[in-house]
Amino acid sequence: MEADYVIVGAGSGGCAVAGRLTEAGKSVIVIEHGGSDWGPFINMPGALSYPMNMARYDWGYQTEPEPHLGGRRLVCPRGKVIGGSSSINGMIYVRGHALDYDHWREEGCDGWGYADVLPYFKRMEDWHDGGHGGDPARRGQGGPLHVTRGRRDNPLVQAFVEAGRQAGYPVTGDYNGEQQEGFGAFDMTVWQGERWSAAKAYLRPALKQGAKLVRALARRVVFDEGRATGVEVSRGGKVEVIRARAEVILAASAINSPKLLMLSGIGPAAQLVEQGIEVRADRPGVGQNLQDHLELYVQMAATQPVSLAKYWSFAGKAWVGAQWLFARSGPGASNQFESCGFIRSKAGVQYPDIQYHFLPIAVRYDGQVAPEGHGFQAHVGPMRSPSRGEVTLRSNDPEEAPHIFFNYMSTEEDWQDFRRCIRLTREIFGQEAFAPYRGKELQPGAGAKTDEDLDAVIREHAESAYHPCGTCRMGRADDPRSVVDPEGRVIGVDGLRVADSSIFPRITNGNLNAPSIMVGEKIADHVLGRRLPPDNAQPWVHPDWESVQR
Repeated sequence: MEADYVIVGAGSGGCAVAGRLTEAGKSVIVIEHGGSDWGPFINMPGALSYPMNMARYDWGYQTEPEPHLGGRRLVCPRGKVIGGSSSINGMIYVRGHALDYDHWREEGCDGWGYADVLPYFKRMEDWHDGGHGGDPARRGQGGPLHVTRGRRDNPLVQAFVEAGRQAGYPVTGDYNGEQQEGFGAFDMTVWQGERWSAAKAYLRPALKQGAKLVRALARRVVFDEGRATGVEVSRGGKVEVIRARAEVILAASAINSPKLLMLSGIGPAAQLVEQGIEVRADRPGVGQNLQDHLELYVQMAATQPVSLAKYWSFAGKAWVGAQWLFARSGPGASNQFESCGFIRSKAGVQYPDIQYHFLPIAVRYDGQVAPEGHGFQAHVGPMRSPSRGEVTLRSNDPEEAPHIFFNYMSTEEDWQDFRRCIRLTREIFGQEAFAPYRGKELQPGAGAKTDEDLDAVIREHAESAYHPCGTCRMGRADDPRSVVDPEGRVIGVDGLRVADSSIFPRITNGNLNAPSIMVGEKIADHVLGRRLPPDNAQPWVHPDWESVQR
């Protein structure tokens, strides 16, 4: 088994790299431990709560007990399936804010400012506005990744954007265009009623063009005199090496990419020695800088039967399923996240640091609906938490899951930001637009008023938004925190790159699928020694951001 390029991980970044390298005439082998992405739970957008709770599709990772969340262990789903997490995620498409990437550039990631990444977002998209307005000048047409909008015909979905407007925030026609700040319609990676994963966008076409997919567990990267020359894998009970003539590219997630580097002798030397692993490159940043978005579901009961709860019976689900199965239509054809908001928490914050996902039902990610029946909710949380965690090895056994510790809510700033999120959300739900539907507050509950009350709710009920990143930080080669340079090359060895969300120096605004695919697109160009010319479009920033919150 040998190819020019061996890619570990058929997820968002890996599929994009495989697609572009194959297109350029390179031979590619993709190693993926997970199985087929065929099946109704993955492909039906409305069924999104199922695959991320299914052992068949998910690595089943959990965090260590989180000390600032009452010792809770949170789930950390990662896709173990063709398409990776793009096959089990909520299908929400958010590029991130332009200034997120300018911050990356300032952190030592030359060539990763907004002007540099915008052409890649355009190249990867096939954007369909669905008649909801938008910013076509900044969007891509004809790319491999279909991006669409839901029908937005539920009155609650409309009420959320109107309530944001009534509260004094802008309405934006396209948060992925010039202006992220404000309330508006969500984009989703759904096409003709089905999930449109990175596997469908990039990997299937690559396999048709001759790329190979190998179902195996990657154990470690193999080196010859300091150069990565292959990947040791186990499959069918046997250990073998898949050879790379040119390079090995890790795209195994913010959890598994650092794990693989450490198993291969690249990481914090003392930790590696402790696990009996020979040190190949002492990179203290490997596994560090772990970040995520934490969110709380602010839930309201609805006084009218307008929410999706009407489909929550056996008969209702059967009807939704039948509509989807036979016509790819109905509620099952949307992820139901159809309205969103990006706002600034206070004056002096230059660009949004709070995100809203609005859902016209009161439900948990594990599919448990609120006992009250009809309701609605907004997922809300801060975008740029100062807390940092780490991924470390439990042992030198490649079969064993690593230690995952996010260290959520470890600073006072986290608590202040989160309380503000809840209070700003209550203000939005208190607007006139929700008057016809607004029942009692289910969570946190009207009784939770003081800082202490809210802190208790956060401690008990905050959930991960499932956006881990940062554990193979990109930066200047002379920065001891850096794991990869701005070309994605692992510092200290040759022939090895990383191309997934682990290279983010800092988490971006919103959901991470779009930036992860963009990283795959861009690293593929670095591998091929080419670059798209920069696009100097400027983002909208509130003219009075220094003095006003909205």
